[in-house]
Parts: sequence; structure tokens; C-alpha cells
Amino acid sequence: MDLTVEQAFEELDKIIEKLEASDTTLEESFACYEAGIKLVKACGDKIDKVEKQMMILQGGADKDGDG
Repeated sequence: MDLTVEQAFEELDKIIEKLEASDTTLEESFACYEAGIKLVKACGDKIDKVEKQMMILQGGADKDGDG
């Protein structure tokens, strides 16, 4: 499933709540941590992709303005 950044943040919030719960076992904590790391990496990758696209667009705008 391909989540948006906003959906991933919502999932991360749920993971944090689960980790903060006093009844979460060590095994559940490790599983939550692993899932959280994957979500953070996916968010970082998506944000990097958008930043690169913005740089390309801004670079194109600068070239158009100089010509």
C-alpha cells in the first residue's frame, strides 16, 4: 500500500500511542519501532522526491527568466 505523507504521519501517531501504552509488550514495541522506521524512511524519500522536483522547476523558471 502506497501511503501519502499525511497518511504516514497518521500511522506514526498511532504507533507512538501504542508505544506509550503501558500494556504494550516488548515484542510489540519492537514491531512498532520497525514499522515506524519504515514509515519515516518512506516519508523522507517522498519529501526528497518533491524537493528535487521543486529544484528542477525553480531551475527551469530561472532559465526562462534569464533568456
